Order: sequence, then structure tokens, then C-alpha cells
Amino acid sequence: MMSPRQVSEDRGGSSQFRHTPLQIIHFIGNFMRIWSVYSMYRYLNQTGAPVILFLFCCLVPASILFLILQKPWKGRPLSNQQVVPSIINGGITALYFIIWGKGLKSCGPVRAILAEYSGAVLGVLSAVLYGRKGHLWKKVGGLIAMLAAFYLLAQGWAMHCCDCELNLDLPLKDSPDDEVQTEQVLGMTEMVVPIFAGILSALRRVIARRVSLKNQLKRRLHAVTLASATCFLFPVAMWNMIIGSPSGSSVELPFSTWAFFSTSFFGVILIFYVDSIAEERLHMVFSSPRHLLAAGGCIIVMEIVYKMDFSLPGFLICCLLLGFGIYEATSLERTRKDSFQNSDLSNGVLGDQIQMSSLPT
Repeated sequence: MMSPRQVSEDRGGSSQFRHTPLQIIHFIGNFMRIWSVYSMYRYLNQTGAPVILFLFCCLVPASILFLILQKPWKGRPLSNQQVVPSIINGGITALYFIIWGKGLKSCGPVRAILAEYSGAVLGVLSAVLYGRKGHLWKKVGGLIAMLAAFYLLAQGWAMHCCDCELNLDLPLKDSPDDEVQTEQVLGMTEMVVPIFAGILSALRRVIARRVSLKNQLKRRLHAVTLASATCFLFPVAMWNMIIGSPSGSSVELPFSTWAFFSTSFFGVILIFYVDSIAEERLHMVFSSPRHLLAAGGCIIVMEIVYKMDFSLPGFLICCLLLGFGIYEATSLERTRKDSFQNSDLSNGVLGDQIQMSSLPT
């Protein structure tokens, strides 16, 4: 007769094997999303198009497709306690897209993508407000490690500072060498923009998770959120188009269609379903070391493919510091989730019924 420990180990092994296809889907989805970020960065730098107008044009078809797929007007009627926070969340989402787009254009794709994990500071905030005092020093230590990683990124540790031959092979052939120098001398003041966008991204995930209690309801409310975000972006995009003077708007580019399509489909639509699968089935939130590991591998591949000014050792050091900071900043929520998982396995319940943490990390 098998002992309970052996039964739990067998179930844990079968659960890991069962989740392998989902992990592959999660990696491919993140790879396509990061690819869309690089194509967007290349398009904006080559054309000089306004960031807000570009994001608005990408959100319009994405929001329409979300409304067609989820049909929030059908089924059980949504209450005001669900619709109103979702509309407010749409305003936060619109602000996130504006700030993140500005940070992408000024700081580059590596800094903009890694700065999205700054939402883990909400774990520090939850420890200060609701957590145990004994875990507070771990949270603060994680916050210090994250700030150190962002400081090194701002100082250009993820780029070759003296490799001039590599800069000549950049895909952005019309960009002068001064642009590379500008990226290298960035300070923490410039990094505040993508870091703040990462905090807003985590905040909108908090609101979405608090409002929606079921997975299907979460998808319906996300359609409302994205549609309201598009409406909030409309006057800003129109004003930006009226007063702006995009000098390269009339230039026809062979990759313009791909930039719009990849940002709309991979960067907005597909990544939502991929992250939902990761949360529901893999129990992996966005700002987690496992998610950072997958994103880091995708960034390395895209930096090599696009022949960017990239330093692998410096990038790995920044990722290690950032991953350690996230690990420590989310220690309390991770401990609680592991305790739920162990208790469920001992009671013979599979890992699909594990509770998620109340605050995202």
C-alpha cells in the first residue's frame, strides 16, 4: 500500500507532465508578444509616428475583436459593481499604454519590457499594510535589489558601450550613433517612466482580479475594460494627431502592416489569453521569477535577431538582480500559495483548485 507521501509525489509528477504543453504555449505567447514590442519599436523609430496614435490604431481592432468574442452584453447581466470598476480600470489601462509607449520609445525594448516587472512593488506595499512585520525586511531587501537592477539597466549594462562595429549592423539603419549614446547615458529619471507604467500594469491586474470572481466573467469584463480604454485614448490620440507633426508619416514601410498586426493580435489579444492560462492552470502571475525567466530568454533571442546593441553578461546580471528582488518581494504570497498547494495535495485534491494570492506580484 502506497504512503500518502508517495501518492502526493506521483500526483505532483503527473501534474508537471500535464502542464508541459501549457508551459510551451506560455513561452510561445510571450515570445510573440515580445516580438511585437520589437517590431513596434523599430516602426516608431523609423517613421517617427506618434506613439499614442499608433497604440490607438492598434487598440481599436483589438477591442472590437474582444467584444465580438466575449459578448459582454449576453449571458448573466453585469452589475454596476462590476461594470463601473471595469470602466475605471479602462482609464488606468489607457494611461498605462500612453506611459509605456513613451517609455518604449525613449528607453528601448529591453528596459521597457523589464520595467514591467516593477509591479512587484505592490508586494512590498501589501507587506507594509497587511503583512507580518517579520517578513517586512525581506520585502524591503527585494525592493532594493529591484531598484539596483533598474539602475544598472539605466546605466547601459545590457548594452555594449564600446562595440562600434555592432552598432553599424543595427536594423534601424537610418538612426545615427547619437541615439545609441542617448540610450547609454540614461539615468533613473528616464527609467521612472517605464517603471511607473509597470506599476500601473500591476494595478490594473489587481482591479481585474478583485472585480471578477470567475474566469469567464474575467474575460467579459476585460472586453469592457479594453473598450473603455480605447474610448479614453480617442481624444488623446486625436489631439496628438492635430498638434503633432510626424515628419515620417508619409513614408511607406514594408513592415508597417506587420507592426500594426503584431501589436494588435500578439501584444493585446493573445497575451491576455496566455497570461490567463498561466494564472489559472500554471498558477504563475505576471511579476514572478518564472515569468521573468521566460521573458528573458525571449529578449535574448530578439536582441540577437535584430542585431541590437546588446551585452549578454550585463543583461544576465540585471535579470538575476531583478529576479532575486521579485522573489523576495513576493515571499509572503508565495509561502501562502505553497501552503494551500500542500494542503490540497494531502487531501487528494489536484493543483487546479489552488487559490491565487489576493494581490498580484
